[in-house]
Amino acid sequence: MTIHDFIKKRKHLIWWVRDYDKIGADSIVEATLNYGDWDDVQALIKILGIKKVTQIFREKSKPSKIGRQNYRPEVKHYFNLYFNKYAQRNIVKRAG
Repeated sequence: MTIHDFIKKRKHLIWWVRDYDKIGADSIVEATLNYGDWDDVQALIKILGIKKVTQIFREKSKPSKIGRQNYRPEVKHYFNLYFNKYAQRNIVKRAG
């Protein structure tokens, strides 16, 4: 399954888009973390890998020059904790 197949099956996560094939991975990660359930998040990680999802989340959760970012505060807090624990552990396991 590709990332675009994933989002086509979950149109409710990104309801404002018409052409699902033109959506970038960063927008799909953002919509899934903000609006998806746990199964959606785990399916996303299975497709992209925890390292890639973490990378996208970290890049996009930093405020822009004007102070804007699109993650809800509670989502940002939770996934900061989650990725600090599980993404780092996953990277260490592969290196060792």
